[in-house]
Amino acid sequence: MPFSLRRSAPSSSSSSSRLPPPAEPAGWLGRLWSHPATRPVLSAEVLLLVVCLYFTLFCNMAFWRALVAGREGLGAMVAYGLPLAVALTAVQVLLLAPWLNRWTTRPLLALLVVVASSAAYFGSRFGVYFDPSMLRNVVRTDVAEASELLTVRFALHLLVFAVLPLMLIARVRIRPRPLGRAVAVRAAWMLGCLALALGALVPVFKDFASQMRNNKEIRYLLLPAAVVWSAGRVLVQDAQVATGPRQVIAPDARLGARASQAGKPVLMVVVVGETARAANWGLNRAQGWPQARDTTPALAARGDVINFPDVRSCGTNTEVSVPCMFSLQGRRNYDEDAIRRSESLLHVLRRAGLRVVWNDNQSGCKGVCDGLESLQPDAAQYPQLCTGGRCLDGALLDSSQRLVRDASGNLVLVMHQLGNHGPSYFRRHPPQFRRFLPTCENDDLARCTREQIANSYDNALLYTDHVLAQTIEWLVQLQSRFDTAMIYVSDHGESLGERGLYLHGVPYAIAPDEQTRVPMVMWFSPGFAARSGLNTECLRQQASRPASHDNLFHTLLGLLDVETTARERSLDLSAPCRS
Repeated sequence: MPFSLRRSAPSSSSSSSRLPPPAEPAGWLGRLWSHPATRPVLSAEVLLLVVCLYFTLFCNMAFWRALVAGREGLGAMVAYGLPLAVALTAVQVLLLAPWLNRWTTRPLLALLVVVASSAAYFGSRFGVYFDPSMLRNVVRTDVAEASELLTVRFALHLLVFAVLPLMLIARVRIRPRPLGRAVAVRAAWMLGCLALALGALVPVFKDFASQMRNNKEIRYLLLPAAVVWSAGRVLVQDAQVATGPRQVIAPDARLGARASQAGKPVLMVVVVGETARAANWGLNRAQGWPQARDTTPALAARGDVINFPDVRSCGTNTEVSVPCMFSLQGRRNYDEDAIRRSESLLHVLRRAGLRVVWNDNQSGCKGVCDGLESLQPDAAQYPQLCTGGRCLDGALLDSSQRLVRDASGNLVLVMHQLGNHGPSYFRRHPPQFRRFLPTCENDDLARCTREQIANSYDNALLYTDHVLAQTIEWLVQLQSRFDTAMIYVSDHGESLGERGLYLHGVPYAIAPDEQTRVPMVMWFSPGFAARSGLNTECLRQQASRPASHDNLFHTLLGLLDVETTARERSLDLSAPCRS
């Protein structure tokens, strides 16, 4: 039967119509958290000032140590550092104030606190400078690499130096103002900070300006400013590279008569090492590095490997060194923008008619192989060599062997190693290469002695020696199909506690030799030496002379008989020894 619904008027006496009273916080901690006294009322400017004081006093210890280094006596340090601390705080307020409003104040300040406290940890612990190349490393770090740096000590650091400021930012109540008054107050604060900064700098400006002019790298210790500026520069540079075409290098490149008339195709293997330093390279023991241990027994046993004991890298991190070593500019004409916007040596080799393949066991080719063939070891195929998203370099060699199994024609194969990538050196080799004892079996180097760290590092070098020797054995077996050769060179070195530094990435101008001097070796089959007219004994004698990453571009062109006006004979290490 038909029916209708009627809405009855709510009864004022009905208990169901009343909202329940707010629940009282449980326990004294809940009552304390919700009490108005624990939520101070501050203006946005005062909150900003407090946060900037936190940056100055707690996040810039590495900056202050570098700034007052060499000044004797507490009085001299205070007389120089105190005005600069006042000026630094005022400048930070001045620069950040325009960006604060009712929507941005909390998230912006919270983000800067996390950035500054995190960077402060790595700056103090490892001597990291936050220049654009280091920020590019950070941006392109993969999950497996980053996880090795996220230690318990790092978490405790954030708990102390980030959580407390974040609680203040979350709990404080920001005093609202009418728009006109807010603009006037903000302008007054900015003018006051400008005057304060100028006034504080006057008595120390001469010394400070001289120090900044002669030690420009110190600015990359200033947090969070260095991180923000460098990250912005990286994003702009990467956007420019992504949107614009690469500059063509050596458009006239072609194979010369020797290569064209050779009876067999060539197989050149270029092994790009990772974080191997010359000071620990065993083959260097008899050539100016007596402190090196026997970390290269397999290569030394061969007798046909040519070692270069005095080689300098183009940079102190992968993001700089790898693009630079394959560039025409090199270190001598270093221009980061030009290098990233230009073709690499590998593009020149392909233009000349060589097949080029990049096989990566790291975090990419850094633009060097863009548009070329590339691959990486499949972890599922090598469960005994791959764990936690990382593969040992034995998988890199095996995947390269699979690639060449059915290959024909001239081939340049680049193998980008995981090598000695820190801080987890103990993860870079199988257990049987744990020969130097005791070792550091921890991702946090602070928990190990320098001896343990050095032992783990050298064990990883032992494994690189093994992989290189196995690569040469493989190339020997391929001599019936190819004229084979191998060049190995590390991208940069590593600090293992010298002068309090660990890992790498110090700006090149002040980088220690441990980070800029790297091992390099070459091996040539008899067939390759004959086709290129190379006298290997002559090259062995030439190898004692200083060399650098700048030589790689021109040496490979010469060895592979690629004719182009871009090749400089004076930079071709093999030129004096080729007929």
